[in-house]
This record gives sequence, C-alpha cells and structure tokens, in this order.
Amino acid sequence: MFSVTAICKQIGFNSSRLRCVATLLALLLSSSVCSSVWAVELQSVSFALIEYADDPRYRTEVTDARYQAQPWGRLDTAVELAIQESRFAAQKNGIRFTLTRHEVEELSELPALIQRLQAEGTQFFLLDLPAEGVRLAAGAGQGRNTILFNLSALDNTLRDQSCQPNLLHVVPSRRMLTDAMAQYLISKKWKEVLVLHSEAEADLRYLESLQGSAKKFGLDLVTLKPYTLGSDPRQRYQNNISLLTAKDDYDVVYVVDSTGEFAVDVPYAIVKPRPVVGASGLVADWWHWAWERNGAPQVNKRFKKKAKRQMTGYDWSAWLAVKVIAQAMLDQSATDHHSGSADSLLDTLHSEAFKLDGAKGYPLNFRPWNNQLRQPVFLTSLNRVIGRAPIDGFLHPLNNLDILGSDRDKSRCQLNLGAKP
Repeated sequence: MFSVTAICKQIGFNSSRLRCVATLLALLLSSSVCSSVWAVELQSVSFALIEYADDPRYRTEVTDARYQAQPWGRLDTAVELAIQESRFAAQKNGIRFTLTRHEVEELSELPALIQRLQAEGTQFFLLDLPAEGVRLAAGAGQGRNTILFNLSALDNTLRDQSCQPNLLHVVPSRRMLTDAMAQYLISKKWKEVLVLHSEAEADLRYLESLQGSAKKFGLDLVTLKPYTLGSDPRQRYQNNISLLTAKDDYDVVYVVDSTGEFAVDVPYAIVKPRPVVGASGLVADWWHWAWERNGAPQVNKRFKKKAKRQMTGYDWSAWLAVKVIAQAMLDQSATDHHSGSADSLLDTLHSEAFKLDGAKGYPLNFRPWNNQLRQPVFLTSLNRVIGRAPIDGFLHPLNNLDILGSDRDKSRCQLNLGAKP
C-alpha cells in the first residue's frame, strides 16, 4: 500500500497534503464517471444526409458570390454541429447520433438509395435536394418507420399536393417568405410595386407566390416586367436595369430571382430613388448571422468556428432538424413513452404540445395539417436584420406564426385532420 504522501510525491504534487487528497479524489471520481458512461452500450442512430452532386445551388461560383438568402456551402457541418450539441440528450436515451453522407449523380437514383438505407436500418433522412428530388425521396420513404426532413426546397407544392405524413419541412415555404415581405411593405406603406422576374420555371413559381401574398395583404403589383440575365445588346430592354425601371411609377422594386444572380446588380442601378427588395436589397430570410437575440450569437459563433464561414438559413435548417429529433426523444423520455422508433417520434412531433427553441424568439413546432415548421422570418439586409415577421399588427386568431404561408383553411394538404390547430 502506498501512502497518500508517497503518491503525491510520485505524481510530482508538491503542495499541501489536503490539496493533494482533493486532487486525487477528483481524479478518481472523473475516472468512475467516465467508466460508467463508457460501460453503457449506446445504440447508434444514424442521420443520412442526402445530396445531389450536380445541384446548381452549390456551384463554386455561386457559393463564393455569397448571394443573399442562398446557400454558402454544403450542410454537413451544420448537421455535425447539432449532433455534437445533442449528444447528452441522446445519451440520456441510450443513443449515439451519427451522420452518414450520401450523394447521387442523378435524381432518379434517389428511390433506390432511400430504400437501401431503410433496409440497413436508417430512420432519419436529411434531404438537401431540389424540389423534384424531395418528391422522389419522400415517395420512396413513405410509410416505413421513417422521418424525412426537407432542409432546402422552398417549393410551395411540397406542402400542398405533394405533402405526406412523414415528410417534415424545416425550411420555410416560398409563400412564407413572400408573405413576410408583403407584411413589411404594407407596414411601411410601400404598396405600389414594380416586379422584375425571369421566365425560368422556378421564378414563375416564385412570382405566383408573390401574387398570392399581394392579394392576401393588399399590395398593388403595378407592372410585371420579365428580365434576361446577360448583356446581349439585342435584348437590352430585358437586361438593362435602367430601361426596365425608367417609365413606371412605383414605391418599391421587387426582384423575383431564385438564384440571386441578376438581383445582385439591381440596387443603385434603378432610375428612381426607390428601395429594392425580394432577392436583393431587403430580403426575407429564415436565419441571419447578424441576429443578436435569443441565443443566436452563440449559435452563430459555434457554427463559424467549425465551418469558417457565417451561418445561413440553409445551415440553420440542417442544424435544427437534428435538434427536432433530440428534443422529441427528450420529451418522450420525460413522459415514459419512449420507444425509439421513428413512428412514435412522429406522433410526438405532430403534437401541439411539442415546442422547440430555434434561437429565433418564438417556440417552434410543426403545423399539423402540412408538417411545415412554424417559424418567424427575418427581413434582412447584407449585414443587418431590419425586422422580423410576423410584423406587429398582423394577427392570427390561434397562432400568429400561421399568418405566414398557407393557413389550414387555404391549404391543399390536410394531414392529421383530428389534430387541434
């Protein structure tokens, strides 16, 4: 047997005997705790991040341009950060979260990939895909003890005719974003709107969403003008911003541009001294690194340290999807109804009692009729958050967040009809 004094001398501790004993005790307790943690065999639960190799949103020239409300990089870092932050909640339920990453060369490969991963035991799928890819992946994952999260597709139809019970939308719909901007314009009394849009299919859907928001909140879209990206002199009436904005009378210019590539040149290039909104200037976004409340600075700091860039709305969606499952497991554990299956967690997520902190100032949960995450939307400039929708004065009889996007009585998706609004 070694004496305490001998042990202290052996480890080079030359302070008082009492402090040495305290240090040894702390070391023993630490060792005991670590041993007990590692003695428990944790069940591995995998999140499968599904990506499209040829996704135009992630072309290097696009991500390097840092267009507003566009992805600035792939989403794996945000998922890894959330898994790291959620490890204690997972361990409480005897689970260890892991991430597997999968990329398809063609969207047509998605059904086979989803089915293979399901057969291997994967229950949670994080879909960083365009709208058509989300439809294909969701169709393959229907009704099989699986939860799929839409991280980045804004398309309204995914929440309407293409909805399904186990497809959850963390990213807002395009209609939620145009509703937020329409609210802000009405609040500023900028009602006369000149709209610049392209003829691309994505921008025509974007325009349709804006038109619905204008009708809902009372904006007057005075003129719709198509633009063409480029500098061909033969198309100067469609690619010259001065010519596009010279003749009409308007309070504000709304640029409908799904990519942000044309919109970036519009501010300060229009003829009249008017605000520019939409895809440049003042932009509706669901996250911004300059938000300084509700714990957001800490989230941004942790992400920036890991990713070496600022956090975008797309990153926030990926980060929050992991938090959704971790919180649902914690809620089940508190009520002694934990089964670990995706189906049981889906019941928890469909409950109005489920609440989640997304560092945006509101408790977040999912709309029972279309699985869209209720959330506020920021009105942002390049380096500031100018406002947050719902704007003061725009109220809803049950939940003010439901003023953004398709409400229950307007939705073409009616999941969970028995659930309370």
